[in-house]
Amino acid sequence: MGVLALVSAVGIAVDDRVLVGVPIWTKPFKFSVSFVAYALSLAWMLTLLPRGRRVGWWAGTVVTAASAAEMVLITLQVIRGERSHFNQATPFDNTVFQLMGATVLVLWLGALAIAVLLLRARILDRATAWAVRLSSLIALAGAAVGFLMVSPTPEQQAVDGSPIVGAHSVGVPDGGPSMPVTGWASDGGDLRIPHFFGMHALQVLPLLLLVLAALAPRFTRLADERVRLRLTLTAAAAYSATFVLLTWQALRGQALLAPDGATAAGAGAIVLLTAASATLSLRGPTTAGPNPHSPDRRSAAGRRPVVAGDPPARHHRPRPAHDRRPSVGP
Repeated sequence: MGVLALVSAVGIAVDDRVLVGVPIWTKPFKFSVSFVAYALSLAWMLTLLPRGRRVGWWAGTVVTAASAAEMVLITLQVIRGERSHFNQATPFDNTVFQLMGATVLVLWLGALAIAVLLLRARILDRATAWAVRLSSLIALAGAAVGFLMVSPTPEQQAVDGSPIVGAHSVGVPDGGPSMPVTGWASDGGDLRIPHFFGMHALQVLPLLLLVLAALAPRFTRLADERVRLRLTLTAAAAYSATFVLLTWQALRGQALLAPDGATAAGAGAIVLLTAASATLSLRGPTTAGPNPHSPDRRSAAGRRPVVAGDPPARHHRPRPAHDRRPSVGP
């Protein structure tokens, strides 16, 4: 994927062909860069498995093979100058798209197997365990958004034998006004936004935990594992809520940077609840005081101060039964 990202970057610079409103090599470039981050994250997570490593190895191999196959098909269509996604113009194009759908399904199932292994794994640090588990589940949900894109739009349903079936955008046609760099629709909804956001939880949540661990020596509260765990769960909840909000916004045909009142209210609620939860999560650790009834701990009021010249403290040891003498005197 790293090599393909370089090749695609060169293609963007030297190939002047444009497809669906963007340079034709943009899609393989974005996909390959995304797969680099995705694969590195999964590879690190597989090292955390104390058991089931062989199953994890096979699942990772399946993900790798499916990713490589999808990129081969995307690059093939770029070379031919044709769309790779949703293209049913010819039997060959339709076959390529169907094969891509199969590779995506296999990739998703492989990632699901890894997520199940992570859910069952006993990872010593609880904050790390939950960051890995929750991020893998959110990433699966983000990948599943891709299945919503293959449904025909109302305009496509109105045409018999439409050459294109499915779309990234909602409410507007693909290839219209778009945001810079990402290419997401700027005049309507775009399912690529929650798709991208959800999948990259796999990097964001573990990176957040690494930042918290790096700051722990400087901030005493972060040194407490319980505080880091609470902050991790707060971040995962906020990420999940934002993913749901972005999906809802896209499905209503609403542009990312033009939210209506309901979307803005939802975003504000997420911010306020996250801030409140983070504040509560940063509470100092509670320490239990000494037990006044414990025979090994006495209150300060009942303890005689040590004075210079006092003999060293002696610990009373019971004498064996044969060495005990009867007491004499009253």
